[in-house]
Amino acid sequence: MPCISSGRMVEQSHLVLAPAAGTRPTRTVARMGATTCTHCRRTAPSVVDSYDVTVDEELGEIQLIKIEKRKYWLHDDWYLKYVTLKTPSGDYIEFPCYRWLTGDGEVVLRDGRAKLSRDDQVHILKQHRRQELDTRQKQYRWMEWNPGFPLSIDAKCHKDLPRDIQFDSEKGVDFVLNYSKAMENLFINRFMHMFQSSWSDFADFEKIFVKISNTISERVMNHWQEDVMFGYQFLNGCNPVLIQRCTKLPEKLPVTTEMVECSLERQLTLEQEVEQGNIFIVDFELLDGIDANKTDPCTLQFLAAPICLLYKNLVNKMVPIAIQLNQVPGDENPIFLPSDEKYDWLLAKIWVRSSDFHIHQTITHLLRTHLVSEVFGIAMYRQLPAVHPIFKLLVAHVRFTIAINTKAREQLICQYGLFDKANATGGGGHVQMVQKAMQNLTYTSLCFPEAIKARGMDSTKDIPYYFYRDDGLLVWEAIRAFTADVVGIYYESDQVVEEDQELQDFVKDVYVYGMRGRKASGFPKSIKTREKLSEYLTVVIFTASAQHAAVNFGQYDWCSWIPNAPPTMRAPPPTAKGVVTIEQIVDTLPDRGRSCWHLGAVWALSQFQENELFLGMYPEEHFTEKPVKEAMARFRKNLDAIVTVIAERNKNKKLPYYYLSPDRIPNSVAI
Repeated sequence: MPCISSGRMVEQSHLVLAPAAGTRPTRTVARMGATTCTHCRRTAPSVVDSYDVTVDEELGEIQLIKIEKRKYWLHDDWYLKYVTLKTPSGDYIEFPCYRWLTGDGEVVLRDGRAKLSRDDQVHILKQHRRQELDTRQKQYRWMEWNPGFPLSIDAKCHKDLPRDIQFDSEKGVDFVLNYSKAMENLFINRFMHMFQSSWSDFADFEKIFVKISNTISERVMNHWQEDVMFGYQFLNGCNPVLIQRCTKLPEKLPVTTEMVECSLERQLTLEQEVEQGNIFIVDFELLDGIDANKTDPCTLQFLAAPICLLYKNLVNKMVPIAIQLNQVPGDENPIFLPSDEKYDWLLAKIWVRSSDFHIHQTITHLLRTHLVSEVFGIAMYRQLPAVHPIFKLLVAHVRFTIAINTKAREQLICQYGLFDKANATGGGGHVQMVQKAMQNLTYTSLCFPEAIKARGMDSTKDIPYYFYRDDGLLVWEAIRAFTADVVGIYYESDQVVEEDQELQDFVKDVYVYGMRGRKASGFPKSIKTREKLSEYLTVVIFTASAQHAAVNFGQYDWCSWIPNAPPTMRAPPPTAKGVVTIEQIVDTLPDRGRSCWHLGAVWALSQFQENELFLGMYPEEHFTEKPVKEAMARFRKNLDAIVTVIAERNKNKKLPYYYLSPDRIPNSVAI
């Protein structure tokens, strides 16, 4: 098997065919398709080759094939896509692989038909199934990275991972390199020597802000101080998951009608507005008691735990009407109002935006997409063999997730990592946040329709501009219909679901290790019906694809204008009204160096991977059966229809919402 780019023999490969005992021999031709050398992948564009192997002797019915790789003097890894067998009768049998052959290695493959364990009656197939899982469970071990976290993969760094789940090029996901590259692209390195100096005024931030005509980021820069823009972000910004309808004013926020009557447009009392469903609330209680970053002794950093009350006005726009910057009311914790002095109100809103940034990064993004998807991925590799239909369905949706999370633990969120450089929740605060948030992480909260309804945000008539909800429901339903199709193909009854022990072990692994066996999480320990299985698979796929896209790829749009999403604050929240000045606000906002680090981070995190695979794209053909391919075609057709609906809605919008358009939703968490 030659390495095409170098022109020298680096590996030797043998194709071993294992016929079933007692079957009538037939002559077989095997084609090893699209084999790629990693040496070539790392130093040149991917080189793909195929090889024909003619078997002169007669063979019986093929049950398994074994590919053996032997090296000569140079170690090199090969990626085998598939093997196709052509029988004397002209039939073709596909053996999907999509795995790496490393060192003196071998891989044993079954044909591409998905099979449940009950379908295997031949001993050699049962044995192969069990041996594959035994091997995987030794490779994919659970580890506690921090107490209270979902368990993660047992690997200290990216190179410790099983080869099949590593990135093709580790350099492409090196956070240090990517942040440095981002700062070069944004021309902001020239400010790094002034690391701890303050900006002069708001206009001074434009020096590090890249203007791209007609983008959301530029509109944010021009309108970030407006109440309508502030409220809009709770619906369609980076973190559209916190706002909820207020059904009762909390005692810890002693706001009265007299305080906010200038903001109420319906000539009703505040209590009456609550009853009519016009009052909404965002409570950052999770941040209460979290330690602020102390890794830099030269710069004090501060956090707050605000409560923000919003009002749906007569034109159905959300506007803030009251902000309290900490949880316990008192004389030194005033309620800020739109009727206050301009800079009092502006600084209160900036504190809310900063708090929203912290919850978004650590909980909405890290915990509820990255870490949860890793749990599903590890459990899948441990408990589902490659021939299982659920493995074939999910493998595209955990692609590179374990790798990106491992890289993040290695460079980004570790002690003294990049996260500590610019974030007030760095230095351990982010760890405390995840530990607290795990107490409220539930299975139901990952079911998109139920999560929307639980926050009282499901009425399209009452809340007409909630595009995250509208688009998310369309994508959720498309995924649910697809998973229901696949489940219906392989599980003819609820009993078959209940008796699929490999499936039950997968679900149990998620509950026991991912959710730490916490009964209050509501994660199922087992699944007994086809409907519940379809829902569970929809949760897995939606979380890894749509939910991650919704909260990740808008980071540069909404967070690049520093005053709209400060990653840290250098002065404590104000304790009185009438004393805030523009100079005080600028001195509270991040210094030049941290602003640059922040800008580089949100730029890097908002980029799609090279050769990104978007929702509905399955170039690795793990399934070979016609009914599943037809289900995939229906899925893509449904997704295309959603793309059209969203594009039509976005026409002529000054603030288009496109994060949940399927053509912008990657299959998996990989950045």
